[in-house]
Amino acid sequence: MKEDKKEIIIKVSQKLFARFGLLKTTVDEIARLARIGKGTIYHYFTSKEEIFAEVIDKEAQFLKDKIINAIDGETAPQRKLRAFILTKMECLKNLVNYYSALKEEYLEHYSFIEKLRKNNFEEEIRIVMMILQEGINEAIFEVKNPRLTSLAIVTALKGLEFSWTFEDSMIEIKKSVDNLLEVLLKGIEKRT
Repeated sequence: MKEDKKEIIIKVSQKLFARFGLLKTTVDEIARLARIGKGTIYHYFTSKEEIFAEVIDKEAQFLKDKIINAIDGETAPQRKLRAFILTKMECLKNLVNYYSALKEEYLEHYSFIEKLRKNNFEEEIRIVMMILQEGINEAIFEVKNPRLTSLAIVTALKGLEFSWTFEDSMIEIKKSVDNLLEVLLKGIEKRT
């Protein structure tokens, strides 16, 4: 079966946006690479920004599905937390458009980007809070305020995203995540 034209536009755009960014990618380039007329693109989308929003939505759903599958594949809350962090970092290495939507300042004036950023942050807090609550219920974690603790974890991860996703290899990321989790789960206070 022949691929739907809208899907072709999205796939081609995803590659172009990843390579050149939203500002430098043109509808003419998308049409040329997709081997369709520019008018056909406007039949499906009203603007380049609308195409970008669709690409971002697709990548966001991919990331969410990967994270949920990774967490569901683990039984212990500690392992679920590790799976969440590693899966997120590994996916961000490949989801250039999604990552740029979360980080690039020039995209801030697009309302759909602000909505995406807020939803992403809240979704990550929800996932971490769910893992923490499971650990509390199983008497593995002792957390007084799961929401505040989740906020601290997600905020700390945001600060590490750039170096982990663009500067480090997955081997280094795994080592860093394990070190971070050791501090997080075992603390830094000396036990007597």
